[in-house]
Amino acid sequence: MIKAGIIGATGYAGSELVRILMGHREAEIVWYGSRSYIDKRYHEVYQNMFRIVDDVCRDDDLEELAEQTDVIFTATPQGYLAGLLTEEILKRVKIVDLSADYRIKDVAVYEKWYGIEHKSPQFIPEAVYGLCELNRNQITASTRLVANPGCYTTCSILTAYPLVKEGLIDVDTLIVDAKSGTSGAGRGAKVPNLFCEVNENIKAYGVAGHRHTPEIEEQLGYAADREVTINFTPHLVPMNRGILVTEYAKLKRAADGALPTYEEIRAAYDKYYAQEKFVRVLDKGVCPETKWVEGSNYVDINFVIDERTGRVILMGALDNLVKGAAGQAVQNMNLLFGLEESQGLELVPCFP
Repeated sequence: MIKAGIIGATGYAGSELVRILMGHREAEIVWYGSRSYIDKRYHEVYQNMFRIVDDVCRDDDLEELAEQTDVIFTATPQGYLAGLLTEEILKRVKIVDLSADYRIKDVAVYEKWYGIEHKSPQFIPEAVYGLCELNRNQITASTRLVANPGCYTTCSILTAYPLVKEGLIDVDTLIVDAKSGTSGAGRGAKVPNLFCEVNENIKAYGVAGHRHTPEIEEQLGYAADREVTINFTPHLVPMNRGILVTEYAKLKRAADGALPTYEEIRAAYDKYYAQEKFVRVLDKGVCPETKWVEGSNYVDINFVIDERTGRVILMGALDNLVKGAAGQAVQNMNLLFGLEESQGLELVPCFP
């Protein structure tokens, strides 16, 4: 049985880790870390866990966790893990980090976009970017540190990756329009996230400067085998959870001026995702909806060719707390310990 510890167990991503791991046959949670609720029973923080979790919340003691657990999930703000991680800790325990501390390989880019100094850049080279569908071969028993991707980034990258990799689009024309439910902003009380601020409202934020931009660019750059620059604009919408991305890019024409056909683009998606458990490429003409993936680890994807403009419109939907955070973290844990990748993640989407 894998002994798991969670730092940040009372945030939204942390609580989703608890929900998923409670149904995992090969893992048990032995440490519910929460600085805000030390010594308080976990079910008193999340009443949905009444008579399910009786443990109390404990302090975020990374050193002690490394002694008592096999894997630590850090569902914490940027800079937390980077400020505490040491070689001695990594020698004793595996870590799946849900923050951005080790996602971006260029530390200068991280510091520019996040506005903080990285305290342990020496561990960035070994951290594996944990987008399982693309990097599962790098996530093995010998891996010590996994950088769990962000929610916007997971959806944006998986939606565009096959067409970038196969050279079907001009990636420099890529525009990503993304919309997220309010749980993506975390559980902390903030005026912009109050009911009266969010209800019956939709707003863009982080325009031309959202910090998930370089993460998307870096990963799509690997697919394109060159540096990539995109436009990424997120929006906050009045729902609890879910992300919908709509992406636009100019298609590359053949020598005779013809655009790629539906069949050619569909073949590119099938090449990479036909065997993927959690990526569902929908039937022709069906547009993804957040409700169809809610509470699950699925990503739904589709596309439409706009022959009038020579562009392709790509669409993707996922649950920001599951595939966009906790579910993907458990997927990474399964790979780290040689388990079936879908263990504990056979979650049927909730509807309605």
